[in-house]
Amino acid sequence: MCLIAVAWQSHPRYPLVLIANRDEFHERPSAPLGPWPQAPEILGGRDLQAGGSWLGVHRGGRLAAVTNVREPLLRSAERSRGALVAEFLASPEPACAWAELLGGSASEYAGYNLLLWDGEELIYATNRLKPRWESLPPGLYGLSNAGLDTPWPKLQRARAALARYLDDGQEPALLAAFADETVAADEALPDTGVGLVMERALSPPFIRRPGYGTRCTSLIRLDQQDQLEFLERRHGVDGAPAGDTRLALVLNRQGAEAAI
Repeated sequence: MCLIAVAWQSHPRYPLVLIANRDEFHERPSAPLGPWPQAPEILGGRDLQAGGSWLGVHRGGRLAAVTNVREPLLRSAERSRGALVAEFLASPEPACAWAELLGGSASEYAGYNLLLWDGEELIYATNRLKPRWESLPPGLYGLSNAGLDTPWPKLQRARAALARYLDDGQEPALLAAFADETVAADEALPDTGVGLVMERALSPPFIRRPGYGTRCTSLIRLDQQDQLEFLERRHGVDGAPAGDTRLALVLNRQGAEAAI
């Protein structure tokens, strides 16, 4: 993932709402949202090149999402960040305990931001600037390719769109905000070491570039009765529509199988 907005315990009906864009090279193979063949209790897209995922949920009441930290001068790391999502979803450990163990393996990954939810807490974890994690209080948060709530233009627009959605419930407007290709003004751009031309190209919520761009938009909404909706809207080369998948399930906190 490269852009996430999440509302945690900020709505009277929906304790958790998350919307995210995944930006990736179009040549990198992936599987669409669905139950994982080897672990059908996990639902999400799958990275078919390195394994793992960018966003997924577990029927027992777990969620994980990851973004990379933009570090153009650093070499690639030993392990794929998508493995963090897969391993947390498969673990029985509380999110805080699992996040605490991440410090020992932080150097095995390139820079990451990780959101973990275990039904009780929403945890933010990162290995930049140093490995750390925190339990997030109720609120509205944003993540892109820097630290939590770093005020990049695209992140501020994403958070504002989610705030409006919490007020009016207009899903088409929220999805349209994450399909926005408006380039940010130069004076508002960060300097992450990729140069001004690339900073401009990466500044909209929705990226459309030769060979690279926003591959999918995902929306997750959980209500007070543990009913979870998961929408994945996929985009092909040059941003062309590539299909939607919408799943609905009831989480089972006791671990029994829940039907889609």
